[in-house]
Amino acid sequence: MITDLCATSRDRLESCPGAAGPVAVLDRVGVRDGQPFILGGDGSYDLQLNRFLRELPSWGVRAENSVLGYARDVMLFVRFLETSRYGKPIWACDGDDLRAYKRVRLWCGGPGAVSVGTWNRSVAALDKWVAWSLDAGLLQRAPFRYVDKTVMTPAGPRRVHVNAEMETDPQDEPLRFVSFEDYLLWRNVGLRGELPEGGADPAWRGRHGERNALFADGLVHSGMRLGEGACLLVPEVPPPGGPGEFRVAGAVAKRRKGRRVFLPPRKVRQFHHFLAVERDAIVARCSAEGRFTPAATDRTVLRTGRYALVLDGGTRNWPYGRIGPAERRRLVRRTGEPLWLWLADDGRPLESAAWQAVFRRANARCASFGIEIEVHPHTLRHTYAVYMLGLLLRQTVRALGRPLDGPLSHAELRRLLIGNPMRTLQLLLGHAREATVYVYLDVLDEAQEIVLAALAEWDAQSVALERAGEAS
Repeated sequence: MITDLCATSRDRLESCPGAAGPVAVLDRVGVRDGQPFILGGDGSYDLQLNRFLRELPSWGVRAENSVLGYARDVMLFVRFLETSRYGKPIWACDGDDLRAYKRVRLWCGGPGAVSVGTWNRSVAALDKWVAWSLDAGLLQRAPFRYVDKTVMTPAGPRRVHVNAEMETDPQDEPLRFVSFEDYLLWRNVGLRGELPEGGADPAWRGRHGERNALFADGLVHSGMRLGEGACLLVPEVPPPGGPGEFRVAGAVAKRRKGRRVFLPPRKVRQFHHFLAVERDAIVARCSAEGRFTPAATDRTVLRTGRYALVLDGGTRNWPYGRIGPAERRRLVRRTGEPLWLWLADDGRPLESAAWQAVFRRANARCASFGIEIEVHPHTLRHTYAVYMLGLLLRQTVRALGRPLDGPLSHAELRRLLIGNPMRTLQLLLGHAREATVYVYLDVLDEAQEIVLAALAEWDAQSVALERAGEAS
């Protein structure tokens, strides 16, 4: 055996005889479902190292995916020490170990080498462990070397203290996005099982093509991240008619930055069709088969509203914006039906890993037809940003009362771009740096109608493209 990363699972514990004790212990110490922990190659459990993983939210790492990423990075370093540094424990590591790890992880060459960005994220996770360990008195001094560097920030140059093994990211990889025409081809062939020239493929044996296509459409038309779109709840789907406003919950968003995103009314109607037909069929079948049996970890919902719910036996509203992914998985109606929007055939919530597999299968199917289009969930986020950026700028020019092909004054250009269109893109995606966000929130908050007009224009364009594809 080698060191590995595991996670708590209350469902599995409850299925074991005499599991009441372990479940009660998890409740008593406040360990959440899905909490990652590291097991040594000999099955040992490092109490202090795993305490660090549990306390990451108190050190600014709150998003579930971020906690998992930090845990994985630390685990890989522990595994390297175990297998390549004579079993040295992490508490005895030093700069030589980190440099050796860097040679293996970053500079080894071949398919196993990671990118500079991935390496820097690994170092950031280890730096967090160092800071926590020093604060807890578990280390007397930092095991790694740190240097002062000058870096550029939105506020200008700034002197920072960084790990000496951090690398400057060349950022030479181009932004990955696809044209909307290519996206429609990939969606129809890869997800819906159609032939490249159009029409159904009689050899297609896939299922849930319309559901998978709707999920992808939701990402490409809103810019939501995979984790944000995957853990939507049924009552978070906006009502049909009017702008389709989704509120991305801060508890599921990166850096806990909740925001509003919009879908065209046409797509909102498709969401409601999916709820009434495909999802309802899964719920009815699973109910008839008795799959929705209550579990001790379930949280039964008494009623739901547009922006909050009330748990059975409670009286206070619980805003969706404060409900994280792990808690969302446990929400069920009184019938036992999960509140999670996307369900598998067995009635369980479909999570991010399952959607990643859906995209991989779609890419493989397209490749089998010689279609050289590879799409990942984040590709759709970039596609949304690139298209929306152009449309927003056109709508903003119109709002200024200027012709689209006319010259703009320096002040108008500054108002539109602030020197860099990519900063506007960062705003649209909800992950801008603070100084940039303030500038662009000023633009968008004062003119939400610009966003809605741009969405309407994009929807009209996409409808025309889809009809053209069906006619050819």
